[in-house]
Amino acid sequence: MNVGIDRLSFYAPSYFLDLHKLAAARGVDKDKYVLGLGQERMAVPPPDEDVVTMAASAALPIVEAGGAGDLDLLIFATETGVDQSKAAALFVHGLLELPSSCRAIEMKEACYGATAALQLACAWVAAHPERSALILGADIARYDLRSPGEPTQGAGAIAMRIAANPRILAIDPEHGVHAEDVMDFWRPNYREEALVDGQYSTRVYLASLVSAWERYRAASGRGLDAFRRQCFHLPFTRMAEKAQMRLHRAAGLPAPTPEDLQRILGDSLGYNRNTGNTYAASLYEGLVSLLDTCPEDLGGARVGLYSYGSGCMAEFFSGVVQPGYREALFAARHRAMFDARIELDYQQYEDIFHLALPKDGGEHAFAQYRTGSFRFAGLSQHKRIYEAL
Repeated sequence: MNVGIDRLSFYAPSYFLDLHKLAAARGVDKDKYVLGLGQERMAVPPPDEDVVTMAASAALPIVEAGGAGDLDLLIFATETGVDQSKAAALFVHGLLELPSSCRAIEMKEACYGATAALQLACAWVAAHPERSALILGADIARYDLRSPGEPTQGAGAIAMRIAANPRILAIDPEHGVHAEDVMDFWRPNYREEALVDGQYSTRVYLASLVSAWERYRAASGRGLDAFRRQCFHLPFTRMAEKAQMRLHRAAGLPAPTPEDLQRILGDSLGYNRNTGNTYAASLYEGLVSLLDTCPEDLGGARVGLYSYGSGCMAEFFSGVVQPGYREALFAARHRAMFDARIELDYQQYEDIFHLALPKDGGEHAFAQYRTGSFRFAGLSQHKRIYEAL
C-alpha cells in the first residue's frame, strides 16, 4: 500500500512588491535581487491576512473537493504562530468547519515543520488507511527594513491531504535526516522580525544536505540518477542551484551544466520566484510549481525532496509521481490567483510593513483588504476574530 499526497493546494496573498522597485528604493542594482537571489517579486500580506487565513484559504479547495468525513488529523506547521498556547490549527479547524473528531495540533521547527508533519501523517495513515490527514504549512517571512534579508521576504501557505493510494505523490519509505543545534536563523519571542546570519546559514544548509543525502543513499541504495526532478527548500531560488551542484559533488559527479539545472529544477522555482520565502510552505510550494507547470508528464517519475529548517533540522526524502496526477491538481486555480494579484508601490509596501498589531489586546478592527476566503477581522478582549467571506 502506498501512502502520500493525495491533494495539494497553494495560496499566496493578493498583494506583491516588484523587487525592481525595492532595488530602486534601496539604491542597489536590480540584478543583485533578480540575478543574485533569483527573485522577482515578494508577496505582501495585508493587515487582515495572517497564517491562519492563508492556511484556511489553501485548504478550502481540498475540503470542497473531497469533504472532511474521513479526516482525523490536522497538523499546522508554522514559525509565525499567532498564540503561545492555542494551536493555529484550531482556528483553521473552526473556519473550515471540520469534524469535532479531528485532532488539531501545531508544529514548529523553522522551515522544516511541514515535512515533520508530512512524515507523521504518512505513518498515521499507514496505520489507519481508511482515514486521511490534512497538513498545513503557512508563514510570513519578515526581516528588518534595509536588512540583507529584506529582499527574501514573502508569504504563502500550502495544504496537503495525506491518504492511502494517493493521486499525486507516493512517499518513499527511505529518508535521511540531519539534526544539529546551531544559531543560523532565529526569532526571539520579543521580536516581530527574524534574525539571520546569511552566509553561515547557507553553509549549514549545504552541509546538512550532504549529510542527509548520504544517509538517504545508504538507506535506499539510490543515486542521483534515480530522480527525474528535484525540489529544495527555497529561501531564494538560487539556493536550489547551489544545492544541486553540492549534491553532484557529494555524489562524485561532474558539475551540472546550466541546461542540466534548468531541466532538473526550473519548473519548481517559478512560484517561489514570485512570492519570496514561505518558510514551512517553501519546499511544497516548489513541488506545486513543478507539478502545475512542467510540460512533461511526470507520471511514474521519482522526485527528490530536500527540506531544511534553520537551527537546524534537515531531511532528504523522495516520492513517485502518480499516473494521472494532473487530474488531482488545482493548477487553473493557482494560475488565476497569480494573475489576479495587485502590485504595490514602494510606499504602500512600507506603510503595510509598519501596520503592527496593537499590543494591549483591546478592541481593534482591521480595515478590509483583498484576502482569500477568510480574513483576520481584529481583536476583542485579547481574542482573535476571524471571518469567512
